[in-house]
Amino acid sequence: MSEESTPEKLVYHPDPSVLEGATVQDWRALEASATADPQAYWAEQASQLEWSRPWDTVLDDSAAPFFKWFVGGRTNIVTNCVDRHLRGARKNKLALIWVGEDTSKVRTFSYFSLNREVEQFANLLTAMGVREGDVVTIYLPRIPEVVFAMLACAKLGAVHSLIFAGYSSDALSSRIQDSESKLVITADGSWVNGKVFPLKDIVDEGIHFSATVENVIVVRNTGQDVSMDPERDHWYHDLCALPIARGHCPTVQVDAEHPLYLLYTSGSTGSPKAILHTHGGYMVGVHTSLQQTFDIREDDRWWCTADPGWVTGHSYLVYGPLLTGATVFMYEGSPTYPHPDRWWQLIEHYGITTFYTAPTAIRSLMRFGDAWPRRRDLSSLRLLGSVGEPINPEAWRWFHEVIGGGRCPIMDTWWQTETGMFQITTVPSMPLKPGAAGRPVFGQDAEVVDEEGHPVPDGTEGLLVLKNPAPAMFRTIFKDEQRYIDTYWAKFPGRYLTGDAAKRDEDGYFWVIGRTDDVIKVSGHRLGNAEVEAALGGHPAVVEAAAIGLPHEVKGNAIHAYVVLAMGREPSQALEQELRDHVAKHLSPIAKPERIEFVEKLPKTRSGKIMRRVLRARALGQDEGDLTTLEE
Repeated sequence: MSEESTPEKLVYHPDPSVLEGATVQDWRALEASATADPQAYWAEQASQLEWSRPWDTVLDDSAAPFFKWFVGGRTNIVTNCVDRHLRGARKNKLALIWVGEDTSKVRTFSYFSLNREVEQFANLLTAMGVREGDVVTIYLPRIPEVVFAMLACAKLGAVHSLIFAGYSSDALSSRIQDSESKLVITADGSWVNGKVFPLKDIVDEGIHFSATVENVIVVRNTGQDVSMDPERDHWYHDLCALPIARGHCPTVQVDAEHPLYLLYTSGSTGSPKAILHTHGGYMVGVHTSLQQTFDIREDDRWWCTADPGWVTGHSYLVYGPLLTGATVFMYEGSPTYPHPDRWWQLIEHYGITTFYTAPTAIRSLMRFGDAWPRRRDLSSLRLLGSVGEPINPEAWRWFHEVIGGGRCPIMDTWWQTETGMFQITTVPSMPLKPGAAGRPVFGQDAEVVDEEGHPVPDGTEGLLVLKNPAPAMFRTIFKDEQRYIDTYWAKFPGRYLTGDAAKRDEDGYFWVIGRTDDVIKVSGHRLGNAEVEAALGGHPAVVEAAAIGLPHEVKGNAIHAYVVLAMGREPSQALEQELRDHVAKHLSPIAKPERIEFVEKLPKTRSGKIMRRVLRARALGQDEGDLTTLEE
């Protein structure tokens, strides 16, 4: 890969070897044709997958912004993730390689054996009364059963709601109650840096007030003793031994717009919002975007380090790679336990070819120096990828030079839980710019605008908007269609408001700067300011709280909180630690504030809204801007 220095940035040109057999050879021609007729482009991509009934209309925008894709078509994402691979050479190909935190624990599944596991799980769900359209909550760590459970739900036309297996019982309970889930799938616990995280105990607390839950399936993962309610709780391995688990389970063919999953994401209010994705459009979008961006080949071993509880895990750990017929690698543990070369050791041992991770992880591993990765043979790597937040140029260059050996293109990808698939990225045949997200995916268009919606000149920061709907985009916010309209479509009718600030350069590359709304991105995880503030407010010492994100060299952003104490409570280091632990317990350890500052009052508007931008400006030593709306 050659480099070309410019006064403003560095441009990396792909080595000719990268283009040999690449999915996208002439990206300019494909970009032009997809822009000229997006619907024809998406129809062509959809035709690469199987449909039990072809669609009548590619895109129905008559009720915009409630877009419908492939109207009249019938399919099931499992038909394309599993079933179709059984009829050809991929039947005995490895579909999944799983390695535990204890790397002596390895489980592998061909597409044939993956199908057997999915059918078995689907039979059990059917026996427990799960039917088409029912919501099933999944609270599992990175173990094979999370893949089986997701696919089993989809196979039946049920809707899965996967919740990150690090959330507290309070967070779990609110999501179960909102979705009215009737069944929860969990494990006895998960391994985190040599210690057990008590998933089953958290579920027991979380469903205490959830009247809809009828059954809990528990996967034995750590082997620790857990409490089991004989009328409600069922060991998964015991169920698998029953006759009801055996036999063929047909894949239910559903309408293209049939719900596939709910995924709760943080918003600017105290309650998380459930994003609703559907079978047909989501299937087409994630298959196309992964195939083109990462040039998936038959001999690839694909490793996406994301947890299944986040959208990256949904789209590019489970569904996307299985749609392409790839071999998926999944690791249970963290990148630095027990040593900082754990990931590099696994890449070397298993011959990983495409590696997709977050800038936070890259920056944290950079701190250990070059010696750890250089002691490993990483020559199997062909492509690298970045996800979750903007990657700074220094981390990009380290990732490229030290991990990729200077030969592996890095596909930076910008997208959201709501979009379901990449929206701005590159493909291997494009020139790359360290720190730039890239160009809109084929069939999409984006622009940077001011507060009135007018495009701003290249190089000027503004609001990032998407000009076209895309197949994998969410259809609505579960139970709150007005919020869907108001949050994403009302400000600039006909255009999708991303909530991110960005700028575009003279070459048409977009540089995403960060969030503009009340969401903090910590280590690639989206956390609502209001959720952190609500967790702090649940402590008896706290009267009011405000949470903001400030730049952090490893995490991207770190949470800083400002707390007004109740009468009679005095600031102390002990109280600060107590409040940090309180947030970890009642929301998530990821949400634990980096620092808590005790204040007499918070800056507010006359209507009582906390001015977080003022707190952020003060913390960064920046101009606080217009303060005329403040109370004082």
